[in-house]
Amino acid sequence: MSTSGTRADKAPAKDRSPRAPRRSRSGEGLATDVVISHVRNLIMRGEARPGQRLPPERELVRQTGVSRTSVRAGLQSRAAKGVLVTRHGAGTFVANGPPMLDSEPLGFLAALHGFSRREMFEARRTLEVGVAGLAAERATGEQLAAISEEVTGMFASLGDAQEFLVHDIRFHRAVAAASGNPILASIVEMVSAIFYEQRRQTANEARDRRPAATMHRRIYQAIREHDRAAAERLMHDHLVGAEREQEIETARVQAGTASGKSDAPPSKHTREAHAPDDGDRRG
Repeated sequence: MSTSGTRADKAPAKDRSPRAPRRSRSGEGLATDVVISHVRNLIMRGEARPGQRLPPERELVRQTGVSRTSVRAGLQSRAAKGVLVTRHGAGTFVANGPPMLDSEPLGFLAALHGFSRREMFEARRTLEVGVAGLAAERATGEQLAAISEEVTGMFASLGDAQEFLVHDIRFHRAVAAASGNPILASIVEMVSAIFYEQRRQTANEARDRRPAATMHRRIYQAIREHDRAAAERLMHDHLVGAEREQEIETARVQAGTASGKSDAPPSKHTREAHAPDDGDRRG
């Protein structure tokens, strides 16, 4: 037997589980992209199928070579776009629903032309007010349960701006799905994906998320009661208020950047500490 063959025979077995090289922390966005790409590859290779749970965060950290914060940000991004579903206490799963339209072409246009906040909310009001009315007329019991679940998630994540935002986005997508019109639902999903990328830059600046959660609950209640007029009115009022709030948040971010610091509080995973209660004030 040759010497090279002996060395080969004695070489330890290599760990063939997917692993990315360790990267620097110079760009959180780049690290998040690594996680997004890794999840996409798991799905494309058939290692993560619809309804299947992803590896735990610590394993994804090992596989991708990025921080746990970046792993969470990447998973939240995919959850907001409907690719993944996070179940508190159970983990993160590949979504088991129908495929969504690809929002990347719209995202490219947003990057190229710079969609303004006014344009984004104008589009959302045009789409989502009518969608809420249709949902009030057509929502099934299962669809109502899906909307309710996101409202519960919003109250449970009042202390975590980014997780709250994911439930917010999923609430609007669930309402769109309940409209019974797959074309409108797909368009809302595409627009919400672009909105998520804009909104997550300022979400940490929100001082109090409970009024927003309460307004979403009121929209849900109107849909559950099949009150089309109330659902449309509440959705319109919510989106007008949301545009105003984001304008305030953006100003805070810009002020923090100009002064060399940001007032945005760190994102905290404190879902257990914030549960809905009967004393929620009206939004």
